[in-house]
Amino acid sequence: MSNSEEHHGHSAKHYVKIYWILLAMLGVSIVGPEIGIKWLTLITAFGIALVKAWMVCAYFMHLNIEKKIAWYTLAATLLLLLVFFTGVAPDVMKPEGQNWKSLYHEQTREEWDAEYDAAHHGDDHGDDHGDGGH
Repeated sequence: MSNSEEHHGHSAKHYVKIYWILLAMLGVSIVGPEIGIKWLTLITAFGIALVKAWMVCAYFMHLNIEKKIAWYTLAATLLLLLVFFTGVAPDVMKPEGQNWKSLYHEQTREEWDAEYDAAHHGDDHGDDHGDGGH
């Protein structure tokens, strides 16, 4: 292994270390929700996701040895994504409005019961109902 490989962190030992760190963070993100504290789970999950994404970008995509323009391009892309999301989120996440058709509607218990009753109306009339006597 040459000196330049060790300088840039390209040794197999380095990748195994990153792998174990990522695996440990995966374990924390799996076990974390079992605690049951929602705000802690959210902070932990998003924090770990950001750290894992940074580590993958930096070490496995080799952005840590690229010119700074690669990081600037990535940051600009994420910033534009954030601008796009904040621009469309108020319209997309609003369930009501003029000329708005909600394609997904979560049924209430009463709506579900009414639909079930309508679909199963007459089930208790016997097996010969509607078979034409065949």
